[in-house]
Amino acid sequence: MKLVVALVTGFLWLFPAIGFANPSASVPPEGMVLIPGGIYPMGSHKSLLELDPVDLFNSDRHALGPENPAHNVELEPYHIDTHEVTHSSYMKFVNATNAKKPRYWDDPDFNGSNQPVVGISWKAAQSYCKWKSGRLPTEAEWEKASRGKRSIDFPWGNEPPDSTRLNFNEELKKTAPVGSYEAGKSDYGVYDLSGNVAEWTYDWHQAEFYIFSSKANPVGPQKGQYKVIRGGNWRNDAKDVNMIYRNATIPSIRNKTLGFRCAQSAGSASPKEYPTPH
Repeated sequence: MKLVVALVTGFLWLFPAIGFANPSASVPPEGMVLIPGGIYPMGSHKSLLELDPVDLFNSDRHALGPENPAHNVELEPYHIDTHEVTHSSYMKFVNATNAKKPRYWDDPDFNGSNQPVVGISWKAAQSYCKWKSGRLPTEAEWEKASRGKRSIDFPWGNEPPDSTRLNFNEELKKTAPVGSYEAGKSDYGVYDLSGNVAEWTYDWHQAEFYIFSSKANPVGPQKGQYKVIRGGNWRNDAKDVNMIYRNATIPSIRNKTLGFRCAQSAGSASPKEYPTPH
């Protein structure tokens, strides 16, 4: 008996991770993937030194380009939905909580069970994610899930967009079922980060935010008029489905080109909470 105890103790001493691994940090919740923590380059390929200094003080946000400059961001690990939230999943939330139905819940072009839900405000999207024990991803989390492990222009790489990789340019005239484009997924296995529907993020929009943002776990300004949306949609052309392209809209809008996906913290914060910026 003493020999057995000694062998087991020795095994656990040699391989402690097997005996004491934290499953929540290594095994993603169903329908999600783990995005590891670390530093990645966010934004355009232009550094602050490559920008025209005059543009930094131009009142027209388009002069600078809201995706400039490139800057390193450090994130804690997190989980993110593999697919955009579907119409059928959202309707389960509606039935369970008596929430307002999506704006296009009865439109046959947009209410397929496996199509991404559309016609959802920012507040409704965040409420759904909280109901699912999560939250909307920050803009930085969204971009890392899309960028993967490379310096690229689109989730799949640098090849130009086409109908094998995404739903865009009004080719289908409506949304496609989530996960329809295997060739368009990111390095982390996340689908539809370009095209199909643009996606809500947590952040308030500020054109110059990339210049002043926190270096770790940025969550956007404390207040604003518009919420950041990312990814482009089924109506957009190739320019506007570029991975770094930033857009924004009023949080109350409910249209047929805008959906969302959820995230969960997997580091120091609880799944529903955002890590502390610093």
